[in-house]
Amino acid sequence: MRLFAIRDYRHLFSAQIIALFGTGLTTVALGLLAYDLAGPRAGTVLGTALTVKMVMYVVIAPLVAAYVDRFPRRTLLVLLDVVRAAVVLALPFVTEIWHIYVLIGLLQAASAAFTPTFQAVIPDIVADQSDYTRALSASQVASTMESLLSPVLAAVALAFMSFNWLFLGTSVGFFISALLVLSTRIPDARPSAHTRAWDKAASGVRTFLRTPRLRGVMALNLVVAAAGSIVVVNTVNYVRDELSGSQSDVAWMLAASGGGTLLAALVLPRVLDRISARSVMVTGAGVLVGGTIAAVALTAAGLTTWTGTAIVWTMIGVGMALVITPTGNVLRASVEPRAIPEAFAAQFSLSHLAWLITYPIAGWVGTNAGFALAWSVLAALAGAGAVGALLLWPRHDGRRAVTGPATPDRTAPRMDRAALSKAA
Repeated sequence: MRLFAIRDYRHLFSAQIIALFGTGLTTVALGLLAYDLAGPRAGTVLGTALTVKMVMYVVIAPLVAAYVDRFPRRTLLVLLDVVRAAVVLALPFVTEIWHIYVLIGLLQAASAAFTPTFQAVIPDIVADQSDYTRALSASQVASTMESLLSPVLAAVALAFMSFNWLFLGTSVGFFISALLVLSTRIPDARPSAHTRAWDKAASGVRTFLRTPRLRGVMALNLVVAAAGSIVVVNTVNYVRDELSGSQSDVAWMLAASGGGTLLAALVLPRVLDRISARSVMVTGAGVLVGGTIAAVALTAAGLTTWTGTAIVWTMIGVGMALVITPTGNVLRASVEPRAIPEAFAAQFSLSHLAWLITYPIAGWVGTNAGFALAWSVLAALAGAGAVGALLLWPRHDGRRAVTGPATPDRTAPRMDRAALSKAA
């Protein structure tokens, strides 16, 4: 495959896979740690920890975009991997719930700086548009393979050891990721057109607000967060308390969602060659809305079963892949090359702002008022996001900007014809 013939991309992709699998093990272990410390109120603990994570993502990512062109990106990525490895190594030793919040804050501050920097590096290494599309798909496949296989690996490991050992696996993964990043030749960021830090941090958000297709992406972020929060926050309590499952069963149910995401991601490269990103992403939003409604029906009607839950979790996984996979292409089609880091950082913050809204609903409302109410609220948010995307992202938005009819979208940055056609 031509894409993997690019040495630097190959090393970065390997680093991503290893770090993702480490992160996946942490996700499983963190839920079990919360259950170990808080029992039935684990959802509240996990929801709060993930809310701390989202606050870090929303605040830190734009600041990183503002200053990233002042530092060597390879050095920055390596240092952030090392910080994450050290923090995760401390998690098995926590004895109080507040310890989780502090360490998660430190861990996610590093991740909030790492992820948008890493995403913005890829277009500088993979210049060809077709290869870049496949790089985005490969990255999504890696993420979905992690979401499928990490819970499986965790389920097998938990049959022989305590969940605390999963944190050790994560730490090792981050260290290996740092070594692989160190072996790559990553070009430094292009100088930004903005000189003041606030202008840099805000420019990506302003681009989203004035570009129709990106306003649609913001609405779709809410759909993904509303459905995804059900899986991420509530799986541990739902499986342990409602289904009377074990620690390994929690991991297997998370794997069901990852399996749905993987199936969708495997077929998307060919689909995106023939169907517009908008159509694929809106379809994904519909699947996610259906998944949240099905989740509400399961718990409200008292139809709690292993099969039904697995089907709904898989459905949510499919929908998330359909929305998330094409997003990078839409971003690249909407900004000039030197603004790519700012656009990715803005998407990183705006998407996690949506999770900042939905995580507390899943965790706090789910624990105190029950899954039926929490999931009904999340289903309503998912539906609102899907309708918003349809209204905010006109069907022919990308083509109007290219062909230049009498009333073109003059607010969208001027881009090349091929990129805009991909986004349309």
